[in-house]
Amino acid sequence: MRQVRRGRLVLDVRDEGPVDGGTVLLLHGFPQDGSCWGAVVPALHAEGLRTLAPDQRGYSPGARPLERAAYRLEWLVDDALAVLDASGVDRAHVVGHDWGGGVAWAAAALHPERVASLTAVSTPHPRALARAMANPAQAVRTWYLGLFQLPRLPEALLSRRLVTLLTASGLPAAWAEHYAGRMREPGALRAALNWYRALPLTHLRPPGDVAVPTTYLWGSADPALRRGAARRTGDHVDASYRFVELTAGHWLPETEPDEIAGAILDQVTATGDGAAA
Repeated sequence: MRQVRRGRLVLDVRDEGPVDGGTVLLLHGFPQDGSCWGAVVPALHAEGLRTLAPDQRGYSPGARPLERAAYRLEWLVDDALAVLDASGVDRAHVVGHDWGGGVAWAAAALHPERVASLTAVSTPHPRALARAMANPAQAVRTWYLGLFQLPRLPEALLSRRLVTLLTASGLPAAWAEHYAGRMREPGALRAALNWYRALPLTHLRPPGDVAVPTTYLWGSADPALRRGAARRTGDHVDASYRFVELTAGHWLPETEPDEIAGAILDQVTATGDGAAA
């Protein structure tokens, strides 16, 4: 499977690995695409797992609606479930980084019957982050959330400086160039920023506690997400929970793939392969 049609949208998907084993759904963040998991998936395939890594709404050329309301969190969760449906998968081990982590947390909270386990990468539970935002130090680190609400100005700034900003935040240069190139595609940068702009429009409250086995990986040098939210995340998991602190930054799929793959495989082993099609 290379594409999933959802209404008028077409999502590109990297569907790889054995088709008769368990399934891992991999959700990227901003401004990545599904290729960010490229160094993670070989270890999963070696253990008999199928991987589904979509280029999510706004990142697939065939799925870039202009209106910001089209990027509400509930639609992003439905996109993830649509990928599973099109793949004939009832339940998957769901993994999300950055914004993909937000989608993964919401999917686990709202649709636990579809989520065999959750591995959140960098992104704390949304309610833990909301509590941490009361600390000015955390609010300052996520100043860009306000900037991205503005029309046109973020596009003007990022179109010129995205590579510089990404490398300054710890992303290897080759990846920064790749993602910046994707953001130069028609409508791509506006669509990616609309994930942020749709936050005030979402019909969902911050996802509640999750009741599926969960691992949370966090880099202690993450420039945007401080320890407070990371430590509080476990308060919102009513199931087996593991917190993995890495001496690393924000871009864990690109820089720490072995640790991510190991955490996913530990979850698969602990829960059994509940993700078989």
